Amino acid sequence: MPKICFLGAGSTVFAKNVLGDCLHVDCLKDAHITLIDIDGDRLEVSLKMLQNVNRTLGANATIEAFLAADARKALAGADYVVNAVQVGGYEPSTVIDFEIPKKYGLRQTIADTLGIGGIFRGLRTIPVMIDYCRIMEEAAPNAWLLNYANPMGILTGAMLRATSVNVVGLCHSVQACAHHLCAELDLPTDDLRWKIAGINHQGWLLEISRRGEDLYPEIKRRAEQPDYKRRDAVRFEIMKRFNYYVTESSEHSSEYVPWFIKSRAPELIEQFHIPLDEYPRRCIEQIKGWDSLKETLTADTPLEHKRTGEYASYMIEAFETGKPVTFGGNVLNTGLITNLPNGSCVEVMCVADRNGVTPTYVGDLPPQCAALTRTNVNVQEMTIEAALTGRRDHIYQAALLDPHTAAELTIDEIVSMCDELIEAHGDYLPKYV
Repeated sequence: MPKICFLGAGSTVFAKNVLGDCLHVDCLKDAHITLIDIDGDRLEVSLKMLQNVNRTLGANATIEAFLAADARKALAGADYVVNAVQVGGYEPSTVIDFEIPKKYGLRQTIADTLGIGGIFRGLRTIPVMIDYCRIMEEAAPNAWLLNYANPMGILTGAMLRATSVNVVGLCHSVQACAHHLCAELDLPTDDLRWKIAGINHQGWLLEISRRGEDLYPEIKRRAEQPDYKRRDAVRFEIMKRFNYYVTESSEHSSEYVPWFIKSRAPELIEQFHIPLDEYPRRCIEQIKGWDSLKETLTADTPLEHKRTGEYASYMIEAFETGKPVTFGGNVLNTGLITNLPNGSCVEVMCVADRNGVTPTYVGDLPPQCAALTRTNVNVQEMTIEAALTGRRDHIYQAALLDPHTAAELTIDEIVSMCDELIEAHGDYLPKYV
């Protein structure tokens, strides 16, 4: 009977997807599932929801819920830990990450992975996850931690560098990239073959073909047509200039580079269809809809669930049965991508089976792609250094190196903004000296 622990189980819909998927798998139907969250009310909703799915699917899982204070008991003996924590939540932390930079003229769209928002989300989350990893080192030393939390590269890299836990980071952008690209260009989406490598949210679609035909020439031709270009304007512009398509959306990609969100060229926002403050809008809508969603998820009527494409259940099935599955994973760069820094967190195709996770060798990225990617790797590395050393100057340095931030603000403005962000986050951050 495998034991699966879910950190951040108050993310009820995501918990339903991942754990509901697991209850479809024969070898996991009798799993021992433990849920952990800091919010007792949301934890109770997730518990009732999962118990309902368990009954509806005819599974026989044992399901328990624990507040974070009892995490050691919930994690003890776990074989698999799924992480979806969001330290600080929408309020106060996400609001702070958007509103303080906005005072300085720095605008963002999602702000959860890279950029100034990614830096501070990382600084809030790394200490919490290091604490969980310390518990796992003692109570579940052989468990695999499947990290879905952002900032993916920063958080996964920090845990891999600072702990002995088996960690792999998982994101949706790799598995959806090739299909999405072809679909939005009205190209066939069946029988696609593709190769992706880079870092999280800035992976490069290095190859894409269908039945032996290289699709890139036709992709690039269509991407320049006005009706298509507006659908994915930022990514198509990056592809035009750097020759390859990136995995993450245009709204995300616009805040990872210095060319699209510019206070001195506000016309670019309309030209490239950039949705500023998009993530706060989504959060507000989700909060508004929570009461009705809660009622649906906790009703006595059977709660159906179809297995999704989330990686986690397929990976756990592979660990348990030995039947291999391939996936895009975030792992330490141990010579996998030879022109990105060793020890950084890279996103490459991996294989899961009874041996664990085996990442695949990539070699060199195209030099222009590696050069652009390194500008974000620098920020990730300095954020991890700040979190692990407690040095305030490393926070400044991470922000100073961020391409978008540096393109908009002066050195003094960046330092002042970081000081204000540190103060505003208060106890969500450790003390930095």
